[in-house]
Amino acid sequence: MAKDTMRPIAADEAAEALGPAAPFDAAERAAVYRAIHTRRDVRNEFLGEDVPQDILMRILDAAHHAPSVGFMQPWNFIVIRDRAVRGAVHDAFLRAAAAEEQMLDPARRSHYRNLKLEGILKAPVNICVTCDRSRHGATGLGRTQQPNTDLLSTACAVQNLWLAARVEGVGVGWVSILRESELRDILGVPQDIAVVAYLCVGFVERAYSKPELEVKRWASRLPLESLVFEDRWGRGGTALAPPQSCLNSFTK
Repeated sequence: MAKDTMRPIAADEAAEALGPAAPFDAAERAAVYRAIHTRRDVRNEFLGEDVPQDILMRILDAAHHAPSVGFMQPWNFIVIRDRAVRGAVHDAFLRAAAAEEQMLDPARRSHYRNLKLEGILKAPVNICVTCDRSRHGATGLGRTQQPNTDLLSTACAVQNLWLAARVEGVGVGWVSILRESELRDILGVPQDIAVVAYLCVGFVERAYSKPELEVKRWASRLPLESLVFEDRWGRGGTALAPPQSCLNSFTK
């Protein structure tokens, strides 16, 4: 750790580091909400062209600017273009998907088989996002009472990556049907590093206007008002109206 990070900052230094915190203007605000509401989990719509390095680095830089508890920045990003490596991951996915299918209610298995659940080979870039749980020692600021905040911080990096990709016209698909032990062996991830996300990344021509699993009737979005409590768990509060002022501009 750098020596200057161990020295308490003086009040005047802290004041100099402060900047304006005004709200965004209407156009900027609409752009942010549009990115959030039109972000999709892309699986089979990838085009063949590679993602240029400058765009990829902007997306990764956005991920690197995610919030992290105690400013721990526990993430690493393994960028995978090699087809043989992606092929090995795809084989691991097929094994995991077959095992998952057997765990489902038999009535849902046919529906499951018809879903497109990954784009490992079709996406030109795959990214494995990991979490170094010892980067700042056994605890780190903010982890003494909630030790999993490093994993949660890494998930924030995944979300930043996803939103930045959406802005760049790049699709992202999160492949969660993978055994961590197999993925760890394929990518050479050390045992003390947690695997958080495996992402398929590439340009797309089209994307669903709603989440694909909603379009294909696997699940639907829960109403926000059923998920918001006041002051304590389970206590309903003032009736909530849908945030139409945010949504109307970019869902038509």
